[in-house]
Amino acid sequence: MIDVEKEGERWVVTINRPEKANSLTADMLSTLIDTVKAARGEAKVLVLTGTGKVFSAGADLDAAKAGLAVSPLWEDLSSTLAELPCLTIAALNGTLAGGAFGMALACDLRLCVPDAKFFYPVMKLGYLPQPSDPKRLAALVGPARAKMILMAGQKITADEALSWGLVERIVEREALMAAVSELSEAALAASSDHVAGIKELIK
Repeated sequence: MIDVEKEGERWVVTINRPEKANSLTADMLSTLIDTVKAARGEAKVLVLTGTGKVFSAGADLDAAKAGLAVSPLWEDLSSTLAELPCLTIAALNGTLAGGAFGMALACDLRLCVPDAKFFYPVMKLGYLPQPSDPKRLAALVGPARAKMILMAGQKITADEALSWGLVERIVEREALMAAVSELSEAALAASSDHVAGIKELIK
């Protein structure tokens, strides 16, 4: 349910569970963590995307009720992604919800399709967000807009996400991976040390 396509030094990691809105189980999260760790030193670009019209609905409902909603796996994944010394791109093929937000927030760049929506219903569901997510969200959109999402429970559109700074570009679905390829070119042409060095300077 996690597909990995290695295109030279660009890795495309796809959440492939469209019949369940790409919701994530503990095993899928563990696979994602292991995949991201394996990319260290091997990939200059890592792309996260999904199959179908939803990027990820977050935790699988049954797994969430069994404790996945508060599992440290979410934080482990986002931290591992954030620390990866290569260019990371979230190619959001659709709606992003719940714990899956952390994956996108931990990436360097985010692209989305026009019909994508973004929400993180922790207030409604009675959970706290993962520790790093609110800080990363506020760094992108500002504290008040982070509260709009996390505390007021607002579902925001792709246009709002772009104007708020949550995503860098809105791209038509059929052009999404072509846009990712264009953004990958400079990093793929550079040395791994150069990619890592520039990323470190931006932190």
